Amino acid sequence: MTGAVVMESKTNKKVFWGALAAGLLALGILLVSFGVSGVAYAVPIAGVGDFYVEFDKLEGEGYTFYPKLGETSSSDATPQGTNIIEKLTIDNLQLYKDFQVGGEWIRVKIQASKPVQISGLQHDAGLIEANAKFQNLALAENNSTDWTKQFQQTSSTIILEDAKLKTHYLFQETINMAGMKLTVEKIDKK
Repeated sequence: MTGAVVMESKTNKKVFWGALAAGLLALGILLVSFGVSGVAYAVPIAGVGDFYVEFDKLEGEGYTFYPKLGETSSSDATPQGTNIIEKLTIDNLQLYKDFQVGGEWIRVKIQASKPVQISGLQHDAGLIEANAKFQNLALAENNSTDWTKQFQQTSSTIILEDAKLKTHYLFQETINMAGMKLTVEKIDKK
């Protein structure tokens, strides 16, 4: 053996266990605060490409819709619509995104087993399929050189049933997802 250098290192156990305990304590405080209140604040979901939102029923108050060009994972400017709802409740909410990894498909899915309460929702969609009911529905044209301001739909209430939405952006000021479950699984997609 000529010129071989063997190096040994030691882990400072005091520093290691102190850092691990501090990290676990911080994580525990975060999880307990979510568990006690069940509320997360200012939750944007964007930049992950098209994802889908499905639910049995949505009941909302203070609805506004307007068209826009928005960014997606494959384009800088895709036609879509912005939906703003001040306050809403959703039954059987499921959000999911499919990823192709190598030759297989993986689905990341978030679902809630209990009604979800949201305030301050902004949702950009390329497609909405649902049975819809509105109260005090108004469709209005406006004189503007900006095409996104030329048309607007508003209603005092909105109900969507058996809905599937192709979503590009989702933001909530507050969301209460009691019974939330997150899964990552392989799926059979052709």
